[in-house]
Amino acid sequence: MPDSIMPLGSAFTVPNGFFSTPVPAAAPATPPAEAVSPAAPKRRQRKRLKPGERRVQILQTLAYMLEEPSNERITTAQLAARLQISEAALYRHFASKTQMFEALIELMESYVNSLIGETVQASGTGTERAMQLVTRLLNFAEENRGLSRILTGTALVYENNRLLVRMNALLERFEAALYQCLQASGVPDFAIRTELLAAFLFGRIHVWSRSNFTHKPTANLADCLARLTG
Repeated sequence: MPDSIMPLGSAFTVPNGFFSTPVPAAAPATPPAEAVSPAAPKRRQRKRLKPGERRVQILQTLAYMLEEPSNERITTAQLAARLQISEAALYRHFASKTQMFEALIELMESYVNSLIGETVQASGTGTERAMQLVTRLLNFAEENRGLSRILTGTALVYENNRLLVRMNALLERFEAALYQCLQASGVPDFAIRTELLAAFLFGRIHVWSRSNFTHKPTANLADCLARLTG
């Protein structure tokens, strides 16, 4: 287990509200009344999205589809149908579905890296900072169901293997942050405590995903963390 955390940059900026507010689907708009001739058939036009909105919309929709209880792989045809656009329109923003998942992972990396940076430098004991890391990641998984299935790797089983490798690297980085916090706490068994906390954290997220989001990962959290770190 490493005893320090090397900075990891991210070239992808998390759009404001990405994890909480969906970009509305492009809805058909009715042309102005003066532009419609009585003899001409009515034409339905799609609302033009601002630059970058379609890309965010695609990623959000993919994340929401991952929330649905299904063991089947999500196809670009299904994603395009949900968005009411053609597959060709998808490929104008992403060359492949693998790139879509990579973009979601980049967003998660940005969030987790920020979380680690804030927490490891926060005030309080090392144990308190480790507990805060666990709590915040579990809250993230609870609030972002589809993304929790990427965290567990469930959504990546039938995808390109490099996605799973990248996700595992992020989780290893998170575990290294736990290690660093507990090492700073001065407890003699900090390595074992790190393994226990990591197993508890990832196990909770797996149960959350496997139960189709009925068993909340934050249930009785304070008491569990007190037992694990006390």
